[in-house]
Amino acid sequence: MEYRSYVAVGDSFTEGVGDETPSGGVRGWADLVALGLALAGPEPVTYANLAIRGRLLAPIAGPQLDAGIALQPELLSLNGGGNDIMRPRVSISAITDQLVAAVERATGSGCHVLLVSGANPTRHIPLGGFIKTRGDEFARGIRSRLPLDNVTFVDNWADDELAELRYWSRDKLHLGPLGHERVAGNVLATLGVELPDGWSGGATALHHEQRTSEYWREYVLPWIGRRLTGRSSGDNRAPKIATLQPVELPPAGR
Repeated sequence: MEYRSYVAVGDSFTEGVGDETPSGGVRGWADLVALGLALAGPEPVTYANLAIRGRLLAPIAGPQLDAGIALQPELLSLNGGGNDIMRPRVSISAITDQLVAAVERATGSGCHVLLVSGANPTRHIPLGGFIKTRGDEFARGIRSRLPLDNVTFVDNWADDELAELRYWSRDKLHLGPLGHERVAGNVLATLGVELPDGWSGGATALHHEQRTSEYWREYVLPWIGRRLTGRSSGDNRAPKIATLQPVELPPAGR
């Protein structure tokens, strides 16, 4: 099926954090999916990305999804819960129910839903084993509720290659450019969209430092500080693409 309008909702994973652009913004897998749909289809494609870094599932499944449904897209991607499982206390069954209810509300609006699980960073981050236990439980809960009508599920959590460090950004919590490209490839392949080699431009793996004091000072301690004070990296941020906009295709020959 060809989709002429696509809206993405979620957190930093969907916003594209870790896949920085020369202009200071972020790209990410959802942007690449929109590009892939536009390259593969005979008609123009419009795209909005309402995802905001740091968001818990409740605001994603509430106001953010409301805004996405209001745009009346043919295709809507939904991801959330990754920030919830890293909080000190969380009910995995509750966020599973919340995410499935959000999916069903979106399909009830008439759009096709891409339910996209996050990638697994836990090999490389502090408290990785603890977070992996929660992530595995969340993933099992979602899988047990599938299939659902008018839903395409993309299971990035189960992609073992994607867990390799070369796919991650320097903070080791967010995907890097190579990781976002792999997720986009997973999504488009699941949708049955065929694209030529090199369509995304081709990213390379980033160099990673060991867990030095600089790594903790630059990435881990600020993250802990935000958790302790109730702040978020997404505070006061607006969506990067708040309304459906035409997807720009690269010049011919590139």
